[in-house]
Amino acid sequence: MSATFASRHDVSSTRAADRSQRRASTSPSVALRRMPTRRHLNSHQLQDVNSYRVFPFSRGAVSYSRVQCALSVDSDSKHSHLGDDGSSKSGEQILDPSRADLSKYFSEDCPKSLRWNRVMLKVSGEALQGDGEGGIDTQVLQRVAREVASVAKCGVEVAIVVGGGNFFRGKSMVDDGYIDRASADYIGMIATVMNATALQAALETHKVPTRVQTALEVRQVAEPYIRRRAIRHLEKGRVVIFGGGTGNPFFTTDTAAALRAAEIDAEVVLKATNVDGIYDEDPMKNDSATLCKALSYRQVAMQRLNVMDATAITLCEENNLPVVVFNVNDDDNIGRAIRGECIGSIVNQAGVDDRQSAARHT
Repeated sequence: MSATFASRHDVSSTRAADRSQRRASTSPSVALRRMPTRRHLNSHQLQDVNSYRVFPFSRGAVSYSRVQCALSVDSDSKHSHLGDDGSSKSGEQILDPSRADLSKYFSEDCPKSLRWNRVMLKVSGEALQGDGEGGIDTQVLQRVAREVASVAKCGVEVAIVVGGGNFFRGKSMVDDGYIDRASADYIGMIATVMNATALQAALETHKVPTRVQTALEVRQVAEPYIRRRAIRHLEKGRVVIFGGGTGNPFFTTDTAAALRAAEIDAEVVLKATNVDGIYDEDPMKNDSATLCKALSYRQVAMQRLNVMDATAITLCEENNLPVVVFNVNDDDNIGRAIRGECIGSIVNQAGVDDRQSAARHT
């Protein structure tokens, strides 16, 4: 038995040696392009990573959110050949994850301060239809995609819930007795999948990897909703769009946004609408309506303000999720909201607008 054990041990050692030799003898023309993971970094660079929000777009990709780095592996380059700045003696720039200064790899186009790192963006169907009577306004769709892409490329993890009101609103049909509420809600869920697919296609024209997850299974066009998979997509720098609402009738897409935000540990719910914020009265019906800059959850509930439905507001209150309501039709409002600029209205526990004071500087 000892001879058999020794033989197996020798075979295992030989295989391990072969693997090491193959790694060491990689052709100089082959570059292993990868993002340094946290276990590769020392404590100083971990602080850099946390400050700059480094997230790779995809495994093996050569383009990242705010970092482009290459670790070239060949038979002649080892850690001893690297200078303090991560460059090789031959002059080729090689990133040694334990030595390189990460800050020089970040783009200067990104904002210097971001209030939130992981956000839930709720885009209503009516916002996507623009000035039309229904369907999708391609100009609005491209503007939303462009603004989401700009913040995603700066390392912000963006999840999106889309409504379906630009294709179907079942309330009038239910009120008139043509169809029942559950059927109307299921039709609305399918409409949100249409919007999610359109927004995914628009985002990918801006070179932003995007995944659609739906509460109703439509496997040919989208993934089924799986919480851990959604979080993993976000960690890899992908935008995740949730379609199909909650998958249950009698719940709005606002509730779906609050629910998904709580599930993925988002820091804020950003509600993009066709109005500038929360008003004490309907601004479409009353020109003297006053814009409220900051409100508490209780004020919203007691005054019955038309921000979100009661279920969604309750979910946000229980999970301490602030809600920012702003006009999606103004240029760069999505980026401004994520940067923490005081646009629109905010709903939180204290009813105080604390966005600028809490913005983190990179």
